Amino acid sequence: MINLIFKTSTLFTLFVLFLLLANIVNDAFGYVAIVNTVDPHELVESGNLDSLSNNELIGILEKNLSKGLIRRYNFEEPLNKRTQKELVELVFNRVIEPRVAQSWNLITSIFHRGQINSEVQRDFPTATVQFRAWLNPDFLVNPQSSVPELAGIRTAILGSLLIICITVIFAFPLGVGTALYLEEYAKDNKISRLIQVNIYNLSGVPSIIYGLLGLTVFVRGMEPITSGAIFGFNDPSTANGRTILAAGLTLGILILPIIIINTQEALRAVPNSLRHAGYGIGASKWQVIWSHVLPNSMERILTGTILAVSRAIGETAPIVVIGASTFIAIDPSNIFSKFTTLPIQIYQWTARPQVEFRNVAAAAIIVLLILLLSMNTIAILLRNNISRKRSNG
Repeated sequence: MINLIFKTSTLFTLFVLFLLLANIVNDAFGYVAIVNTVDPHELVESGNLDSLSNNELIGILEKNLSKGLIRRYNFEEPLNKRTQKELVELVFNRVIEPRVAQSWNLITSIFHRGQINSEVQRDFPTATVQFRAWLNPDFLVNPQSSVPELAGIRTAILGSLLIICITVIFAFPLGVGTALYLEEYAKDNKISRLIQVNIYNLSGVPSIIYGLLGLTVFVRGMEPITSGAIFGFNDPSTANGRTILAAGLTLGILILPIIIINTQEALRAVPNSLRHAGYGIGASKWQVIWSHVLPNSMERILTGTILAVSRAIGETAPIVVIGASTFIAIDPSNIFSKFTTLPIQIYQWTARPQVEFRNVAAAAIIVLLILLLSMNTIAILLRNNISRKRSNG
């Protein structure tokens, strides 16, 4: 009976996960009706932009775009130094401006293609129907945009990776060191028991509370450090301390109790006979810990760290509280830059009224899942490599 219950719960969990993934994939692919804001034939008689020279393409851009936008493009890279292909793409995206008039999900696209064509002919007679994968190479390298067709997650990916690096660098050594002290050095008294109880309590505190802590300590209290002003980074846009460094430290505090508890459990799993063997040959306490305890517990320590970091990657509430940007098109240049993350970007897109942003959000969710699985895979391979070396040694 118990075996049946366990099997049923496992199958139900897998079924729910399958429905979740299927729903995400369903929104990330499908047919779209594309309508050009400007007919290409109004720009060139043949309608073929590839037949135009660089000077002609630059003339079209200067005629149809604002002077401020032209200055921005020239600042990024002068138009007269761009290739013909780049200029054609710029004219296509900024002047012709193909826009999605309507989109359909994957299931509808597969089973109701005829109905889609009828709707397009009735409602958008000048539109063309294309199958669109919202998850594509351009989506990965484009910055954020207010237009769903041009929106990308490059800035969000860079922000997430930098924050997670700071989180791991801060939380892992501090968490392991704390666990080693409490488990191997601290005496069993009221103070150590009080600390232990508080660590267990902190592991269950809602993440938004850590966001308030990060806002008070890292953003406001340590503003000269987290803004980079004390190191000579006097960028006015980062002087308020709402930076990648502050976010990484906040998430580090968030997962610190989890790492401490998991590390303590890993240390307790090491047999005392190994410690006694080390003491028997005259090794000091630290030598026993370094040569016996840590190597035999590192596999479990890394497993706990993987789980903790996985939680940090998907956190949104504490990042929102400390001031993550919901829209930013500039890549972070250092740890004192403004930032956004993939979860923040997904949240912002799902709140938009345009239906197409839900498709973009679904594509971003797939990227977040792939990023999470990739990081976990690397960590697991590293853990297995350490375990293999310990077994062979």
